[in-house]
Amino acid sequence: MSLIKRRDSGDIPAAASVSPLHEIGAYEALWLEDGATFKKIAERFQKDPSALPSDFVPPEKALPLAAEVVQRLHSAGAEDFGIRIHHAGDYPERLRHARYPVELLYYRGAWEITEKPSVAIVGSREPSPEGIRRASRIARELVKQGIVVVSGLAAGIDTAAHLAALSVGGETIAVVGTPLDTVYPKQNADLQRYIASRHLLISQVPVLRYHAQTYRQNRLFFPERNATMSALTDATIIVEAGETSGTLTQARAALYQGRKLFILESCFQNKALTWPARFEQQGAIRVRKMNDILDNLYAAL
Repeated sequence: MSLIKRRDSGDIPAAASVSPLHEIGAYEALWLEDGATFKKIAERFQKDPSALPSDFVPPEKALPLAAEVVQRLHSAGAEDFGIRIHHAGDYPERLRHARYPVELLYYRGAWEITEKPSVAIVGSREPSPEGIRRASRIARELVKQGIVVVSGLAAGIDTAAHLAALSVGGETIAVVGTPLDTVYPKQNADLQRYIASRHLLISQVPVLRYHAQTYRQNRLFFPERNATMSALTDATIIVEAGETSGTLTQARAALYQGRKLFILESCFQNKALTWPARFEQQGAIRVRKMNDILDNLYAAL
């Protein structure tokens, strides 16, 4: 992997270049520390806003870890992966709007898609048939408006949104809750490969920590990616979600980050749900027709 130019950050002097392998290994090393979480790592960088992961981990410790990551990704067919690092290259500054922003992202595909207007469509992994139809209709309409459809590649609403965008020739980004060498759910393996090769697949999940943990521990990466998905996009649309759905993490993140949050009218009509009214009181937009989304989006873009 070639060197990346470090960006100047105002009063912070820019170094000549950054070693991607050193940064990968350092990021992974930080995650291998006992008790590591996105919150703890973010707080560490908040104390030194100019720091890169490599400022905390020497190369002799980082580079062997980076070699292991590269080997894992290559073995999984992800030889074409890249990274984005805060303070270097094309890292999206909008990600700093997250409460606990990530310092490094792994990706496969066309990174330049992130520079276009984008909207996240999210919701239940076990949606109703009407929920699937609604997500698909919204995705197709967004594509007609030249908007990139973003979701998390989970079963249900996420998959419907990705497929609908692709069906009408749109662009899509998948922000996943697993490393690039892992597919979840398994039935989306072909879809994940297609998005990685033709569109954009993004992961903030540390490869080595993920494979060193149990499935139950790794479930915590999914809500964290929702916060990143919200920060990466201009708005989030919730199609369907239960009272304890991880989707609500993204709703809270969107409001915190100053993003538009849209909630479909059908969610309000479900008397078993309390969260739609709560988020509406906090600034979410109730969606009765497609123009409720488009009119507010145009005002924000």
